[in-house]
This record gives sequence, structure tokens and C-alpha cells, in this order.
Amino acid sequence: MLGKLIFKVITGALGIFLAVHFISGVSLDIVPGQSEFFGIVLTERWQLFIAVGLALGLLNIIVKPILSLVTLPLQVLTLGFFGLVINMIIIWITDVIFPELVISGITPLFWTSLIIWGVNFVTGAYK
Repeated sequence: MLGKLIFKVITGALGIFLAVHFISGVSLDIVPGQSEFFGIVLTERWQLFIAVGLALGLLNIIVKPILSLVTLPLQVLTLGFFGLVINMIIIWITDVIFPELVISGITPLFWTSLIIWGVNFVTGAYK
């Protein structure tokens, strides 16, 4: 379980890193005096990527299975495409948790979720 979490943290951080660099409308910047994660002050941008990756990893391990179970009928009706909506919800929750992460609009959210899905798929973590 710990190995899966570490892997999800790394892939989540990498996915957010790629989204920030390649999608307009997605940014992640340190807010002086306000950037902290569970009492740990974040002073470098790489620390922020790891913190966001940790939050994404935890949400993917804890919340995503619950959402997948609740929305199982919709996933069956849409032949699994509703899973993309679940991924978008997970990333949106992460956006709400972190004021440093700004995803402005549904289109950047969609592309960010596709990038993170792609990173998980390529690395084999999409399970």
C-alpha cells in the first residue's frame, strides 16, 4: 500500500508539473507566507509539486474508489468514459485544497486530467 502511494505521489507530481508547463490556464506558484502543507512551510516550487502530488495520491487511493463505486451505473452506461469525470473531480478537489494551484476553467481541468491519466497509464499506475 505504501509503495502504491509513493508511486501515485510521483506520478501525480509529474502530471501536475507537465500540466503547469504545457497547458495555459494552469499555474502553481508559491504564495509568500501562506504556502504550507500540514504545518510544513513550503519555500521551493519543487516542494509544492510534491505536496500536490501527495494530495492527489491520497485522493486517488481513498476518494476515487468511493466515487467509482457510487457512479458505477454511469460508468457502465458511458462505457467507462465517466471515469474521466471522476478524475476531473479529484483534480478539482486538489485545486480547492491548494490556493497555489490555479486551474482556470473546465478546459484546462480536462487537459490536466488527461495528462495525469496519461502519465499514470504510461507508468502502469492506472489501476
